[in-house]
Amino acid sequence: MIVFIWRQMMKTRQFDAVLFDMDGVIFDSERAVMDCWTTLAEKYNIKDIEQSVLACTGTTMVRTREIMLERYGDDFPYDDYAHEASIMYHKRYDGGRLPMKKGVAELLGFLKKNGKKIALASSTRRQTVENQLREAEIYDYFDGIVCGDMVSRSKPAPDIFLKACELIGTEPEKSYAIEDSYNGIRAAYAGGLRPIMVPDLLPANEEMEKLTEKVIENLFEVMNYLENIKD
Repeated sequence: MIVFIWRQMMKTRQFDAVLFDMDGVIFDSERAVMDCWTTLAEKYNIKDIEQSVLACTGTTMVRTREIMLERYGDDFPYDDYAHEASIMYHKRYDGGRLPMKKGVAELLGFLKKNGKKIALASSTRRQTVENQLREAEIYDYFDGIVCGDMVSRSKPAPDIFLKACELIGTEPEKSYAIEDSYNGIRAAYAGGLRPIMVPDLLPANEEMEKLTEKVIENLFEVMNYLENIKD
């Protein structure tokens, strides 16, 4: 009952900004990463790779390495596999070939038209983020970009969202965060933002239902939802 009342109250409040995760929200990159690691798993007989990759969703490169070694042991040649996966990924998707999620351009255009600030808060390193946004020709929509190599603590710590809010000059409580990962939603909630989950590889579970203002199927529906936010 309390969660329902909170959501209804939040829906009546105006917002100033929207902060986006990138992988799994703007680009269909998490599925692309999974495909690359699945190929490696078949080649090197790596067990349970799907669950391992999902466990790394929304984390930095450093934390991903830690998770993989925790799961497979210190002698697991993660660095070699990650390098091979990276080469495979770039061969397949560089040059603007990385698929964008449906509704990205429409939602960004809607926010810009209505004077909302737009930021990116991604655990991916900055150079990769900037390259992919430029190749997709959406870089100029963003008023600020904060990446995983720009903060000391990764999601689920709220640092990346708080830094992004500070960068674009908005208050966390007046900002939506659009995320697909559990760690991303936890980070946005911990930072006092208004989380919206758009599930990608991971479905919304009971925890996510409690932490989000809304779970929404796709970005077109996010646009419709935000359009109906009233003062």
